[in-house]
Amino acid sequence: MSKNHCVEPYFLGPKSENEYWVRKEIQNILDHWFQWRKSLFTDDPAAISTKLIEDPKYLEKQQQISTGLEELSTLLKSETPKYTPRYIGHMISEVSLPAFLGHISVLLHNPNNTSYDSSKAGLLIENQAIGFLTDLVGYDKNEVQGHFTSGGTVANFEAIWRARFRLDHFLSLALYLHSKGHKELDVFSDCTMGWDQFDHYIKTYSIVPDEIKNYSFAANNPYKMAELYYKQTGTSYKGPVMLVPGNKHFSWIKGCNIFGFGESSLWGVPLDVNGRMDVQALEDLINKAQMENRPILMVVSVTGTTETGEIDPVHEVQDLLDKLKSDRGLHIWHHIDAAYGGFMCSLIRQPEIGDQVLTELQKKSFAAINRAHSITLDPHKLGYIPYSCGAFLSKDKMSYSVPDFLAPYLDRPNIKSPWSSTIEGSRSASGAAATWLTAKTFGFTSESFAKLLSDTFKTCRDFKILIDEQLPELVYLEPGSTNILCFNAKGESLKLSQSNELTEALFNQLVSSTQFSVSKTVLHTSNYSLSIQRHLDKYEGIKDDEQMTLIRCVFMNPFWQNSKLGSHLKSDFVRVIKDILNESA
Repeated sequence: MSKNHCVEPYFLGPKSENEYWVRKEIQNILDHWFQWRKSLFTDDPAAISTKLIEDPKYLEKQQQISTGLEELSTLLKSETPKYTPRYIGHMISEVSLPAFLGHISVLLHNPNNTSYDSSKAGLLIENQAIGFLTDLVGYDKNEVQGHFTSGGTVANFEAIWRARFRLDHFLSLALYLHSKGHKELDVFSDCTMGWDQFDHYIKTYSIVPDEIKNYSFAANNPYKMAELYYKQTGTSYKGPVMLVPGNKHFSWIKGCNIFGFGESSLWGVPLDVNGRMDVQALEDLINKAQMENRPILMVVSVTGTTETGEIDPVHEVQDLLDKLKSDRGLHIWHHIDAAYGGFMCSLIRQPEIGDQVLTELQKKSFAAINRAHSITLDPHKLGYIPYSCGAFLSKDKMSYSVPDFLAPYLDRPNIKSPWSSTIEGSRSASGAAATWLTAKTFGFTSESFAKLLSDTFKTCRDFKILIDEQLPELVYLEPGSTNILCFNAKGESLKLSQSNELTEALFNQLVSSTQFSVSKTVLHTSNYSLSIQRHLDKYEGIKDDEQMTLIRCVFMNPFWQNSKLGSHLKSDFVRVIKDILNESA
């Protein structure tokens, strides 16, 4: 590995190779913390006397804590070892050293990013960390808004909250104008009118804010508002829909449930043969929503799908939405669920590295992320940050707007207290600090970080070759174009049902062997019919089941491309698989 792209200093290493330096830095962190406490309020008398500290009963209580800590340490020895390259199970790996050190530094100070009163440094760190993520995804730093969350699920909820805020304003205004005889009601179009048109109506008719609030589904009893809608229009309000691809994360179903839209409001966009959103199918669903007069809350694209790591054609989706905006005046919210793949944007910031591993579709998709209204990121995945750490970013202030609980309904003021603009009240600053220090030192747009991610892609490619050349009993799922690879066992009869049984048995044996940690996923024909059929065609498989079981490997660990260690582990992987298959024969 080139010294310019060296990643070894940024990780502890599978054998704690950087132990000495890490010990020294942890001691420095503690020294700073101790000295900080001693340096403030020097006139205050000590709360704990030397005499008390030396008392045997005092020492006995400290020993109890030490014993409990030892017990905890013993329990943690049974934890899944996610630091090793042998862990290829889920979207987690060894955390980087700057992330680890930043995380524990802030934990000692325990800031709560709910307000500036309780987190002066914590919120400064968060704002700067959001700036670093902005550089990564390509938003305008002068316009972007965002904050850290506990993970991608809450970040997705943040997007739903803001999209609902916008839709509710547009719908409330349209109902008000209709009630006053100012315009005909067209719910589908009215709910995508855009803020410029909204402000035009407000100015044209000199509308008083509280009058609009009386027509809000979010501010009032939504069931009563549905009755009002029926009385005013003679038709029932069916509610908004979200257009989310079939490769969606489960958080979108949760979101529909929690926000009260009902799970049937989640319209799944069919997938193409590669397991990515079919953009023509998306356009068809938008037209269907208009035919049924169902407002569109948002369209969601996924970069880094949960099952297979694939990248939706973000640029094609945004091109479609831009065309609908220019041709039909439809301002449709576009959210990017980039919880996993968002950090892959690093590869387009370093084209010489990214061009080695990215397809043209991937490059165009990552480049188009900054055109969307909002994005979810999970630093605790490919940012190599400790759990739990997610982030929500919007491209501008208007896209970040949420109800202000202290201001009039129509006011869209500057956010003064972070708690009022986030779903979570109390928020730790540790994830933001871990992200901040990683960006400051490792650098999410640096050559070293791009090389780290490109190496994970290369490891995935190596395993494709490994399966083709040394494990003919297995078949990998195409395209496997990032750093996640799925495969199954063929089975002698070539029936999918038998393949599922053999794959399930292989997975269980791998789990029990503890040599390698893998995960399992199941693709259903309801979403992945084209992908499943292509996969079966590779080996003349017979489709006699409505789902396909796959073993899933996520290659995130930074040391798979180490020539000596990587070669040893790949050989060992082949040996373990062959031993299991031979025992089962």
